[in-house]
Amino acid sequence: MAQAKKIALYMLIVFVLYTIIKTPARAADLVQIGFEGISDAAKSVGEFMTELVQ
Repeated sequence: MAQAKKIALYMLIVFVLYTIIKTPARAADLVQIGFEGISDAAKSVGEFMTELVQ
């Protein structure tokens, strides 16, 4: 099972590197979308905590 996880991780790394090399603009868009999602989630948590305190 551990061997399968290593292989899957290596395949994921190779795929990410291939995507970055082959289409850097698309890779940048995906990273930006990911960070926007994380930012929105953090803002939502902050608003939730603020409402709990008030």
